[in-house]
Amino acid sequence: MMNKQPSFKSGFVNIIGRPNTGKSTFLNAMLRYPLAITTPKAQTTRHRILGIDNGEDYQIIYSDTPGIIKPAYELQKYMMDAVREALEDADVLLLMVTPGEENNTDETLTEYLSNVKVPILVLLNKIDTASQEQVEKAVQYWKEKLPGAQVLPISALHGFGLDQVRNRILELLPEAPPYFDRHQLTDRPERFLVSEKIREKILKHFKKEIPYSVEVVVEEFKETEDRIRIRAIIYVERDSQKGIIIGHRGSGLKRIGTEARKELEQLFGKKIFLELYVKVRKNWRKDDQWLKRFGYKK
Repeated sequence: MMNKQPSFKSGFVNIIGRPNTGKSTFLNAMLRYPLAITTPKAQTTRHRILGIDNGEDYQIIYSDTPGIIKPAYELQKYMMDAVREALEDADVLLLMVTPGEENNTDETLTEYLSNVKVPILVLLNKIDTASQEQVEKAVQYWKEKLPGAQVLPISALHGFGLDQVRNRILELLPEAPPYFDRHQLTDRPERFLVSEKIREKILKHFKKEIPYSVEVVVEEFKETEDRIRIRAIIYVERDSQKGIIIGHRGSGLKRIGTEARKELEQLFGKKIFLELYVKVRKNWRKDDQWLKRFGYKK
């Protein structure tokens, strides 16, 4: 009698939720790698990013998506298109929520989720910032709101409950061969990771409208055996924003470049030479042509 071959599980696990619920922090924790940029600012994530967790007998393909908002301009419309795609092609859906969010539930979303055919896990994140009473109230609320879903309290930042989430995902995933190379971490190219790391520093150091008016394009990425030379353009919408980004005698641009370079050296394990320039492209967030050029629209 032949021994049965061990089964391999593979599938798409898509993460959705409102802004600032910790979706990107969760993704990085599950991958044990800082793939997605994270900041306290809403709308940090603009693109749908795949992060691939490769195990001996599984491949979990996580999909991080922009926070669910009511779009006000073309860029945000694209971001919500990415969320809609994630709702449609999942093997398992993860709805990321936080304690206290019950008062601001998107009824359209929960009504949709009540009718989807794939398993749903409601991840109640940031429980380390809430009281036991708040956590229990939130768990009960989501059990009643989505009776077909399983509610799992977690802290993505501190790693609490993540093993339970991974184990439950593996129980729910179908038996299937891997979709990607077993050594691949993401579907995104290196240039994308560079541009996101630079944008993360801008989100970190600038306030108000500046971070949301910025797009970063890597125009040159030349790699040798021991170093990488990168030239990137930071696009803004107004001349005044350009001046703020550059700063007094270039201090703002230097700070962005220094911090990004150090983290990119850790990411790639090589010496990085990073050149940054700032250009004005008026109203690019509302311009279909420039949104296509920046990779937001097909």
